[in-house]
Amino acid sequence: MKTLVSIALLFFSVGISCLAQTSSEEKEVIQLSMDKWDWMSEKDIPKLTDLFHSEAKFVHMSGTWTTPRELEIIESGSIWYKKADVKDTAVEIVGNTAVVWNRITLTANVRGNDVATEFTVTEVYQKEDNVWKLLALTFSSVRDTHEIED
Repeated sequence: MKTLVSIALLFFSVGISCLAQTSSEEKEVIQLSMDKWDWMSEKDIPKLTDLFHSEAKFVHMSGTWTTPRELEIIESGSIWYKKADVKDTAVEIVGNTAVVWNRITLTANVRGNDVATEFTVTEVYQKEDNVWKLLALTFSSVRDTHEIED
């Protein structure tokens, strides 16, 4: 009987850990999101141009704009995303759409002033021809105690 219970518990544990694991597609999107922060910091316009959907929207504290405007802002340095300290990440994929939530402390230089702000950033990606494209990026100001619930 002990052996049977032990085997049942083992299978239960393995099953739960498999459910909790992140799929390879989720890992791919999370890595792309992390790379995006590096590319924004480095002002890597060619990589960002490839990533951003041509009709993407970007929602900031000071306004909402399109891909060409976001790329112009990054390239000019009017907003320099110096460092995104990612504290928490969650992702959900439904069909060919992925939503990523990152809780971050963003250190940025905005019009000549360094600022550090707590955000939850919502990113929406769509897979087109086997390539993920960023459709939307929204910064939501939050307290540093804010948590992303799965």
